Amino acid sequence: MPALKSVCDAPTAAPALLGEAGRHGHRHALDAILSATALAAAGPVTILTSDPDDLTALCAGRATVIKI
Repeated sequence: MPALKSVCDAPTAAPALLGEAGRHGHRHALDAILSATALAAAGPVTILTSDPDDLTALCAGRATVIKI
């Protein structure tokens, strides 16, 4: 995924994350936007979630995903 210039670019970067992770459809759309937003932040980034599977795949090791 190319570096985002700002968090406002996250919705346009989300489809690339979906493609890289082999995910598609509305079920993964919000996870992709969350992942793109997190990856746009200055690192290191940690995401806390109750369902880490999709976020882990979408972030592909570029963020720490922790199940709470």
